[in-house]
Amino acid sequence: MKKNSIAILLGVVCAILVYAISIQLKTIDELNKTVSGSISENGLRDEVLKWKGRYDSIYAKLQEEESRLEKVRKEASSDDEASAGTREELKLVNRMLGFTEVTGKGITIVLDDNKAQIAEGVLPGTIADYLVHDDDLIRLVNDLKNGGAEAISINEQRIVSTTGIVCDGNVVRINGQKVSAPFEIKAIGYPERLIGTLNFPEAILSTLRSVGVVKEEPKKSNSITIPKYTGTISIKNLSALEGQGE
Repeated sequence: MKKNSIAILLGVVCAILVYAISIQLKTIDELNKTVSGSISENGLRDEVLKWKGRYDSIYAKLQEEESRLEKVRKEASSDDEASAGTREELKLVNRMLGFTEVTGKGITIVLDDNKAQIAEGVLPGTIADYLVHDDDLIRLVNDLKNGGAEAISINEQRIVSTTGIVCDGNVVRINGQKVSAPFEIKAIGYPERLIGTLNFPEAILSTLRSVGVVKEEPKKSNSITIPKYTGTISIKNLSALEGQGE
């Protein structure tokens, strides 16, 4: 009987131990899951915080670059306005200097050697008197300038400040280029004023008429095109006054 009681008691104790061990193992497993989840959440939180820090840093740099870009845009806009004014001034200077083809109202006139009179052989003077000379062209250009001509050309050679008009045998050199008669002179300006100046008694046109070299009288036009100067202007002796630019 005692043996049976001891056996039963040992069985109960073993059952209790097995149950206790089972409960303990289950508790440990739950604890491990909780700890693991906590560790995972902490790691994720750290990662989120790390990326947020990077985002804040990048966003701050983006705002700084946008501010700098806006400043550059404003400066560029200001420079564009100044550049536009400079470009317009440069265009005007180029037109005045002859570096741009121009058009406008003005007059044309044609001079040519009086070949018919020369062929007849009966001359009150010499043959040279019935030819168009470089001096005639120079004086005519000066008369046109006095009449307010803004642009002048002779046989498509633009007359500029450095233009040379010189005799070279039976031709004339203008801007270093050989030009022969007939000479078509074009001038842009007020037509009435230009013609009025050419008709002054002291102007060269009256002399040219007297020897018959004016083949076409000054003619008004509302649209005259004068080509640009294609040569180069070399400045060797000209310099700015001190304090007034280079």
